[in-house]
Amino acid sequence: MSPELDALARGLAVPYYDDALPAHDGCHARRVRDLSLRLAGEWDRSPDRGVLAAAAWLHDIGRPLERVGEIDDHGEWAAAEAAPLLASEGVTAERIDAVVHCLRSHSIRPSSPDPETPAAKLLFDADKLDAAGAVGLVRLACIVGERSGRAGEKYAAIDTGSVDGADAGVPDLTLLREWARERLDALYTPPGRRRGESRWAFMQDFFDRFEAETAAPDA
Repeated sequence: MSPELDALARGLAVPYYDDALPAHDGCHARRVRDLSLRLAGEWDRSPDRGVLAAAAWLHDIGRPLERVGEIDDHGEWAAAEAAPLLASEGVTAERIDAVVHCLRSHSIRPSSPDPETPAAKLLFDADKLDAAGAVGLVRLACIVGERSGRAGEKYAAIDTGSVDGADAGVPDLTLLREWARERLDALYTPPGRRRGESRWAFMQDFFDRFEAETAAPDA
């Protein structure tokens, strides 16, 4: 572990999250940092842990700007923003390049490059795992609310779609299941996939319970 790079990146990143909403705030960055390091400890391909921790702190610093439409790609923006910040603090060019690759490749969007290094794959997996399990359900629901606020209308309904109502035609809770499964299917590392299946099992139980609680009464 490289505590100096970890702490440095945290200090640089935290102010960028001041205007972040809950799904992509500093708490999310901390969880991704912690989980990525745990995954690293369970894999035989050892990354530069300082690079991994730094990238986790910095990966979503552009989210507040992307949310309001000031930038198009928070990963590319974070890479361009972080590189000179790290250089000004004396971080070596090699490690900066490694962090930049992690930032550019952490997103699931089709335009993002594939993660090629152990650190980049671990960051990708930890970020996607934070959209699964108990934490993931809360985050995905926050994203639905965030997108509803931005669009000015309901983005999805907290329902199963099994009952006719005013929200016909609006995506229902199935959307959260699809978002989570898409991310879990994209995981790169063996420890990431193991944790993913555990979190998916919890989500399946949750969806079953949700459907039972919202079922229409017997006629």
